[in-house]
Amino acid sequence: MLAASHIHPVIHISDRYSSINLSCPAKITSLGFRHLIQKVYLPEEAKTRRVFSPVKQSKLFVLDTEDGHPSASVSEEAAATEIPVPNNESSTFLSKWSPPKYLWRGLSVLILTGQVITRTIKGKIHWKNTLQQLERVGPKSVGVCLLTSAFVGMAFTIQFVREFTRLGLNRSVGGVLALAFSRELSPVVTSIVVAGRIGSAFAAELGTMQVSEQTDTLRVLGANPVDYLVTPRVLASCIALPFLTLMCFTVGMASSALLADSVYGISINIILDSAERALRSWDIISAMIKSQVFGAIISVVSCHGCYDIGRELETR
Repeated sequence: MLAASHIHPVIHISDRYSSINLSCPAKITSLGFRHLIQKVYLPEEAKTRRVFSPVKQSKLFVLDTEDGHPSASVSEEAAATEIPVPNNESSTFLSKWSPPKYLWRGLSVLILTGQVITRTIKGKIHWKNTLQQLERVGPKSVGVCLLTSAFVGMAFTIQFVREFTRLGLNRSVGGVLALAFSRELSPVVTSIVVAGRIGSAFAAELGTMQVSEQTDTLRVLGANPVDYLVTPRVLASCIALPFLTLMCFTVGMASSALLADSVYGISINIILDSAERALRSWDIISAMIKSQVFGAIISVVSCHGCYDIGRELETR
């Protein structure tokens, strides 16, 4: 907003509904968006100029100081020439609407997934980084996954074995445990542990590289950051999680059988026989497929989050 003065006699108001008292004796009143010709109330020694403004939120007021200032003559020509102003009332909602942030993030995650799949099919994989990340995701995560699976198995056993014993379904305990662990519990528990431990590490590491401009350095050197950073982590997660799921399934079944034998008096042989009769090969295969999908989602989302972290930190 420019104040009226003797040097610059042009006054600009960006708000449609405004009443402003200047430091000088002039008073400016806006009449609303339908009246693009605004009125300027000035002392008697100054005159009022009315100017059409084609811009939606711009109002121009020119004071005629009768000193030959060029802005006064320009305003007279603009006032004499009527400019049609488009009515933008119908497009107000669309002009203010913008897609939600999560929609853009989802699209960018899909684009990154497509890049990883394309680069993997073309064989552009950095195998050294892939082996390093495989060691990080697999062997270094075994302890946490097995410990979590053991306690989840014991808690699950306590919840329903007592009821099964009361109903006389002791020989069905092993089958229920095997199906529950193979189809649902083992993939989910493994994925949660890996997401908390490895996913956060991926996001923090790549976010730091983004802030410190290491990814820009890779681009300058002619290396694709997706090939060097993202694809190895995605492949390592997809390879390691199925094996972690199998180990979690074994440990969960073992802890459940020991607890059922020691607390509720159900023999381990009965539990194993029931599990063998109820379990099918597809149950194990489906658990491995689920864990692979979970691993891909965890790694892609974590690697994509590093770009958002880098942008947010750079803007602060």
